[in-house]
Amino acid sequence: MNIQSILRSALVLVQLNFLSVRADAELPTAAPGTAARAYLEVPDTGDGMTRIPVSVFRGDKDGPTLALIAGTHGYEYAPMVALQHVGRRINPKDLSGTLIMVHVANMPSFHQRTIYYGPVDGKNLNRAYPGKPDGTLSERIAHIITTQVIEKADYVIDMHSGDGNEALRPYIYMPRTGDLQLDAKIKSMALAFGIDHIVIDERPVSAPDATVFTDMTALSRGIPSMTTEAGQLGSTDPHWVDINVMGAMNVMRHLGMLPGEVIPPKPTVWLKGYQVVTSPENGFFRPAVKDGYAIAEGGILGELVDHFGTHIATIHAPFAGVVNYVVATPPVRFGEPLAMVSKLAEEEN
Repeated sequence: MNIQSILRSALVLVQLNFLSVRADAELPTAAPGTAARAYLEVPDTGDGMTRIPVSVFRGDKDGPTLALIAGTHGYEYAPMVALQHVGRRINPKDLSGTLIMVHVANMPSFHQRTIYYGPVDGKNLNRAYPGKPDGTLSERIAHIITTQVIEKADYVIDMHSGDGNEALRPYIYMPRTGDLQLDAKIKSMALAFGIDHIVIDERPVSAPDATVFTDMTALSRGIPSMTTEAGQLGSTDPHWVDINVMGAMNVMRHLGMLPGEVIPPKPTVWLKGYQVVTSPENGFFRPAVKDGYAIAEGGILGELVDHFGTHIATIHAPFAGVVNYVVATPPVRFGEPLAMVSKLAEEEN
């Protein structure tokens, strides 16, 4: 980078730092070559209100619109920190197209440090899509993100990590819809992100009004989408943050939104047929494996004991495969995840 580019990037950063941050129900607009920040207002309909911090970078040149969504679960910090870094690296003058970043989708969960569920309504935001304008708080957050972010994008990445209780080996959920053109775009985006474990997700595409998940909301509208998982246990260690930063930046290069060479994909471990193993009772979990371990069918994932340490159940793998994540902190409740296991795929198609 020459001195002119460095100075120009520094000037942009100064300008961005002094933008007034407003609150509104609609996504902020930015003139070509500029950026805007705002809080999307989620109105109070009886159980409180919240705000969603977003940034919009509009390039000087035409190109696609990419939406990066972090903080769907409020304890998954690495992608949230990563988007702050991405925002400091982007110069709208060098950008083709538009970048939309949702910095923290679930502010109630973030501030209350809750895993999985929103603290107000007890709902999992990633099970609340496409949301309702008059629903519970999580459903209203989902509605705002659906209408103001997802439906305005050409590509969507829902960025997650292992929640505050999960030790996770980074991987991507790569949907396979059966639409060859859509699937090719998704696959190329997944490879560009650069995580070398990719889970082929063959869930059927839902109706647009019953999508449940963030990525499915985009898919049901014909928008290429995927879910990334990079980070664990509430960590903001640079190792986890950098995986998310580099992935997002390389996807933008792949889409022609940023100049520079696309980092080629790593050799990929393809996975399929994943299963989340849940807890049969409330209790205290003692994992016997770590994230990324290979495990045989029937292999021991861990032991569930009561609060006195008395054995309740031995938790077994449902089939041979790879442990994508495992709960690494003791508290578990009936029906909640203990681990996720995926089968090795012979090939990626």
